[in-house]
Amino acid sequence: MIGDVTLHVDRGIAYEAAGKLVDVYRRADAESDPVMLLWHGSGPDQRTVLEPLARATAELGVVVFVPDWRSDAPDGGRAHLLASIAFVRAHAEAFRGDPDRVLLAGWSRGARAASGLAVDVSAAEGWRPSAVACLATGFGRPTPMSARVPLEAVTRGDLDPVPFWLLHGTDDELVDVKHSREFAGVLRDHAWPVRFHEMETNHAGIVMAQYDPGLGRCVPATGGHALEAGRRVAGILARAAGETARSGVKPA
Repeated sequence: MIGDVTLHVDRGIAYEAAGKLVDVYRRADAESDPVMLLWHGSGPDQRTVLEPLARATAELGVVVFVPDWRSDAPDGGRAHLLASIAFVRAHAEAFRGDPDRVLLAGWSRGARAASGLAVDVSAAEGWRPSAVACLATGFGRPTPMSARVPLEAVTRGDLDPVPFWLLHGTDDELVDVKHSREFAGVLRDHAWPVRFHEMETNHAGIVMAQYDPGLGRCVPATGGHALEAGRRVAGILARAAGETARSGVKPA
């Protein structure tokens, strides 16, 4: 609990046949709040890395679903990600979320996957999110969800635009911020709604995390630029989720 906000967290819910798990964060008094499905980056089953960001966003009035998935699966994790979408669509209301107001967000490889849902109607059998938030990723390659290259697909003019929110750290040592800058420019040039935010942090800090060399993976951050950037990111994600009702995009 922070301030007057009490969170309810449901942990370790199986969301598909292979036993992949999802955590759900929401305000205790939530009532038809907008929904965010948040995908972690590369590496197997790392939903816990995103807990601080998920909590901070949920405190601002969003029902946040954070699933495990495996980017090293033979299909690049596509089946896991599709199953997480199906779970959210089927169960959002049970967690006091609005299934027609879904912000699809991702970090790093998870963000690239999320962009694939916006640029390919067939990727999830016709379903598209109300908006997409991409944290610290590039857009010049096919995604785990689609053979389409987002940077090219948005120029074709055969899609109803989905609002994009792009967030990137200026000190990102893995994915240069220039990739988000370029994509933001292409989106604007082709009349796709886009908000672009830069902040002074690195690849892990954008999600309120830090790399632990001993563990060989990211863990929740304990201070510094990552916490400052992560709080700002949470505010932007909450705003993006809150604006989904006005996006004009209705999931199939």
